[in-house]
Amino acid sequence: MEFYADRKYRNLPVVVLAGRPTVGKSTLFNRLLRKRRAITDPAPGVTRDAVGADTFIAGKPVRLIDTGGFKLDRDELPDPLDDLVVERTLETLKNADLIILILAAGELTAEDEEFIELLRPLRERLLVAVNKTEGGRREEDAWNLLSFGFDRVYCISAEHGDHIGDLEEAIAGRLDFSRVTSGDAEKRPVRIAILGKPNTGKSTLSNRLTAKTASIVSDVPGTTRDVVEGSFVFKDRLFQVLDTAGIRRKTRVTENIEYYSVNRAIKSIEDADIVFLVIDAQEGFSEQDKKISALVHDRGRGIVFVLNKWDLMPELKNTFAAVSDRIRFFFGKMEFVPILPVSAAAGTGVEKLLQTALRIYRQLNRHTDTAVLNKALEKWLEEYPPPTGPQTRFKIKYAVQTGDNPVHFVFFASRPRAVSEAYTAYLRNRIRKDLGYSLIPIGVEIRPSAGSGPGRS
Repeated sequence: MEFYADRKYRNLPVVVLAGRPTVGKSTLFNRLLRKRRAITDPAPGVTRDAVGADTFIAGKPVRLIDTGGFKLDRDELPDPLDDLVVERTLETLKNADLIILILAAGELTAEDEEFIELLRPLRERLLVAVNKTEGGRREEDAWNLLSFGFDRVYCISAEHGDHIGDLEEAIAGRLDFSRVTSGDAEKRPVRIAILGKPNTGKSTLSNRLTAKTASIVSDVPGTTRDVVEGSFVFKDRLFQVLDTAGIRRKTRVTENIEYYSVNRAIKSIEDADIVFLVIDAQEGFSEQDKKISALVHDRGRGIVFVLNKWDLMPELKNTFAAVSDRIRFFFGKMEFVPILPVSAAAGTGVEKLLQTALRIYRQLNRHTDTAVLNKALEKWLEEYPPPTGPQTRFKIKYAVQTGDNPVHFVFFASRPRAVSEAYTAYLRNRIRKDLGYSLIPIGVEIRPSAGSGPGRS
């Protein structure tokens, strides 16, 4: 049985995927995660930043990082951010426990050769994968790479899955897992990232949580200021707050310092359990808010829409209901996300916000026993049977929860590709309604049961 890493692990070895653009890094990243995931951040200005996720490789937990395409060629209209992407990639590589250099079979370029030379000092931490060799094509070209001094190259197809198992065994065999530890979710701090556009009141909310409300705050020494902005205790639970720079439109992300501020904001999503998306109640929400929420959702983090500066809104009947309805319409499939009116400056609504965060955290770390899940599945299939047409029929055999925080379920079906998006949405909604996951995003994957065809997410 395969399980996804569930963020309970600490000190994971770091595996970094590197290579020039178009060699298949993103495809291999998804393949090793065993699920489809947007790995280029949709927030403008940061689409080529390194993106990471915890997963299991050959049964061992690792931190997997995909880097931006490494462009050394600046001849044709260079992007002003190219140098920053290269700098960020080099920084990531230096901190890696293992680097997977991805090359495309039969397409070795001068840029590849220069990159190989650049990585020579890191040779002891380097493993080479030659992609796009499905069915054995161009493998003879791949062996020519041994002339660069590599002990071995791994011929794979990230798209089709050829020899991925061999690559995973090689990765696990090169890593040290002696420092990996796990911890109880009830004893870990609840990590909150505060995101939103500039000037929505993020820092005011952070200050309110960590310094200005004595009834719910106590100082916790030892906080690392460059990672965590502050800590506080609420209802006997330790919280850590990651305050972030406002995420601006791409046209405004021009200076290095702001570029890296945006990167830190995106990284804070990876480090957080829950995101408070702060929206100025007077200005309303924007397309940028929608992109941020999609980024949070894709990573399976909890999220709360925080309508800040609510004390400045006109006191009209049904104002909150009207604003909530607009948000539900604007954000589409985010109907499960709590919407809370708050005044960070005055402190109103903050206690309810934290009570909601605790509920979300408990749901993120909830795990449903397989027997309980499949008993519920029997009921769901009885109440809404799968279609019976010759092209649309399928049978769902059983289900398991493969991860928590982020929460992920796998359903095993006789014909996975016949399972429609509508039926997948039905299963997701029943999980939320019947199993206690009403406030969080849920990953649902359809896999083939024994003897079935290929699956999908």
